[in-house]
Amino acid sequence: MASDNERTSAKQRYIEEMGLVMEAFGLPRMWGRVFGALLLADPPEQTAEELATTLKASRGSISTATRMLEQARLIERISKPGQRKDYFRNKPGAWHEITKQRVAALGILRQMSEKGLQLLDGAGPEVRRGLSEMRDYFAYWEKIFPRLVAEWQAADQAKQDGN
Repeated sequence: MASDNERTSAKQRYIEEMGLVMEAFGLPRMWGRVFGALLLADPPEQTAEELATTLKASRGSISTATRMLEQARLIERISKPGQRKDYFRNKPGAWHEITKQRVAALGILRQMSEKGLQLLDGAGPEVRRGLSEMRDYFAYWEKIFPRLVAEWQAADQAKQDGN
């Protein structure tokens, strides 16, 4: 069994790694650090001050990161009765909601490719290739993702029923 110091060090490494992962996806490292800290937080609800202490970061950078993570719907702000502070936690069902948004975006991209193809009506296949490829790609994923989401929901429900 790991000592408390080893566990704390491992958690700090995880938080920093999450920051690097988010940065690799083109997002600010601090978003990843805040997200990582909330994934490991005990209790799960943390104030901005607690996050700033955990991450050794300024309140301003925590405020910006939490605001952006809220807008991305990965975390949520909650309040507790009788307390004036806001708390942040990972948003339940966030991945499902984000996936539903992405599926809707697939439809928008497919529609845009179809509009572009209409503008190229009568053009040769080589001219239309990029938009045809785009339409076919997004139409495929638009068809497949709802089934995958339904499979996930069934598996998740079965897991919950088994607990």
